[in-house]
Amino acid sequence: MSADGRDEARGARDASSSRMALRVLADARLLLIALWLGGAVFFSFVVAPSAFRVLPTHELAGALVTETITVVNLSGVVIGVLLFASLLISEGGRAARRARRLEGVSLLIVVVACGIGHSLSRHMVDLRNAMGRPIDRVLLDDPARVAFDSLHTYSVALMCVAIIAGTVALFAVARRRS
Repeated sequence: MSADGRDEARGARDASSSRMALRVLADARLLLIALWLGGAVFFSFVVAPSAFRVLPTHELAGALVTETITVVNLSGVVIGVLLFASLLISEGGRAARRARRLEGVSLLIVVVACGIGHSLSRHMVDLRNAMGRPIDRVLLDDPARVAFDSLHTYSVALMCVAIIAGTVALFAVARRRS
């Protein structure tokens, strides 16, 4: 085999290895967003409602939900940042560029929504602690309870936004992968 033939064979192997690495990266990216999205949906539609239905007080349910939402929010920030960073090294044609932009915007929305959601959760814990008694015993018109309920409404809305953005990112990753 001539030197040119060996160079061509080596180039073909390198290109094949590069495509394989990009495929593995795409698979890992799809898995990460799917895992986060599944966790966020499971938390929102199963864990949180079940905690308030099964546990004897809202105080206990709130403690469980707070611990769980912390994991969902922080993992949303970390996974979103990792996926956004890995998006910067991916490639593709014109249609793929549109999907990349959509994915990038969606991932940034997940990161921001989860980051703000985590901050709101911390404020909600501080409000609950400042009440000095279980939240079940605080009047609904108490200013601290009103503030808590307002933050809770925003927190739920942010999780909904993050789930929708995560779903869009999932479809964008899957579309670019295929």
